[in-house]
Amino acid sequence: MFLFIGKAIILYIIAIGVIRLMGKSAFAQLTAHDLTGIFFVITLAMGPLVTEKFSYAIVGVMVIGVLHIVLSKLTLINALNKIFIGQPTLIIKHGKLIKENLKRTHFTLAGVLSSLREKGYPDLTLVEFAIIETSGEISIIPKRETAPVTPGQLGMKTDYQGIPIAVIVEGKIQYRNLKYLNKDEQWLKKELQLAGYPDQETIFYAAVRDKDHHLVTIDLGMGSSY
Repeated sequence: MFLFIGKAIILYIIAIGVIRLMGKSAFAQLTAHDLTGIFFVITLAMGPLVTEKFSYAIVGVMVIGVLHIVLSKLTLINALNKIFIGQPTLIIKHGKLIKENLKRTHFTLAGVLSSLREKGYPDLTLVEFAIIETSGEISIIPKRETAPVTPGQLGMKTDYQGIPIAVIVEGKIQYRNLKYLNKDEQWLKKELQLAGYPDQETIFYAAVRDKDHHLVTIDLGMGSSY
């Protein structure tokens, strides 16, 4: 049993290390070879742990679960965070590509350009900074002259519109959200009747804005009421 637990821990750590070495693109793009590579690493790592003993399987699952929690706690320590999760990688600075950093991430230039286009920046020279996060996502900070203009920059005052909070999802009342709004089921049913919905079970989705308690509904026929 102790040998089995030791093998599980060692193989788990090795699998994490190998997948980390595969680069951030393996998480972000998940191309055919990335997905196949991850699948094979996990399958081969699990191979030596295959056992016909049910108790061993249960212990193995519990050990991996505990180990995962421990590693998650360890990543809160800055020095260990760099080892287990990695660091963000700067790939564009002042509109210029940093080739060395791009190469280390295993991202292709075509992949980066595709991500930039998806985010509305077809020209990388318009990007002040682009950073590949530890999750594989690309964060973009545009140059000041190309950044979207905000109402604040134009000196315009904006009012808080409120956040729509779901109160019905697939016909079921979300009581916790109603409590957050300081409302109850009776209030909700009254508002639904005023909106022409006497039966809550016909509502696919309903939300209430926290600012003015305005009700928005979508019935099962996908009709909307605002």
